[in-house]
Amino acid sequence: MAAGHLALALGTDTGASVRTPAALCGVVGLKPAFGRLSTAGVFPLSETCDHVGLLTPDVDSAALAWDALAPPASPNPRPDLLSAGAVRAACAGLRVGTLGDGYWQAADPTLNAAAAGAADALAAAGARVVELRTPMIDELAACYPEIVGAEAYATHARWLAERPQDYQPPTRDRLLPFAEQPAYRYVAALRNRRRLVDELRAAVRGVDVLVLPTTRLRATPIGAGEVEIGGATVPVRPSMLALTLPFNLSGWPAVSVPGRVPPDAPDPGLPAGVQLVGVTRDEPGLLAVAAALAGA
Repeated sequence: MAAGHLALALGTDTGASVRTPAALCGVVGLKPAFGRLSTAGVFPLSETCDHVGLLTPDVDSAALAWDALAPPASPNPRPDLLSAGAVRAACAGLRVGTLGDGYWQAADPTLNAAAAGAADALAAAGARVVELRTPMIDELAACYPEIVGAEAYATHARWLAERPQDYQPPTRDRLLPFAEQPAYRYVAALRNRRRLVDELRAAVRGVDVLVLPTTRLRATPIGAGEVEIGGATVPVRPSMLALTLPFNLSGWPAVSVPGRVPPDAPDPGLPAGVQLVGVTRDEPGLLAVAAALAGA
């Protein structure tokens, strides 16, 4: 996609797998609201968190693809959705939330600066920006591995028992611990998710869109489990998942768009992803806000 060979790709996003690749490669990744695009025919990882999403080179392409793929009952983009007038209207009076808790901060300062720059650009376009706190976020995020791990194991249990050698060792090692997990932990995680998503919604009530980094790190060397940032050792896998997974648990639409990387930043050739999350905005509304950033 980033090399220009494709105009559209479909992907699955259970916690990050559309938005994070988009962020690392400098393209657009749209995770629609839960259930907005059908998962029929998709091999499941987690029925609770699985989403079908889009990867495109730019926001215009994402809007065009959404117009073609969105279910008939969904509010499809109008032909003028991303016109200059429509984009200005999308930002006029828009209420934008930034998230001040430590959980939401990237390890790479370039990513925090890109998200702050995106919020500033929306403010310049007429939006009102407010900082919010989400004290439940660590507890909500802790539900994710319990739910996804249990659901994934349930799908693979028979094959793991009959042919464990056919699994790649890292995949097998991540699934097998759930063989002994008691059912009450899965049920408790589902119940906590419902309660905590309600608390998250209450915490961000009053804004239309959230703006934050897509990931805590930019692209890392292939195979690296940890990297050094500012003298600290940062684990790669959790850093690519932490800022996106809450919106799989909530089911809200989210899109990753390229953010600004100044030429004097460390590794200026690495893209920076900025995530926009729809609190009151649906996919077309979110793409119109993303288009404002693209034109900023």
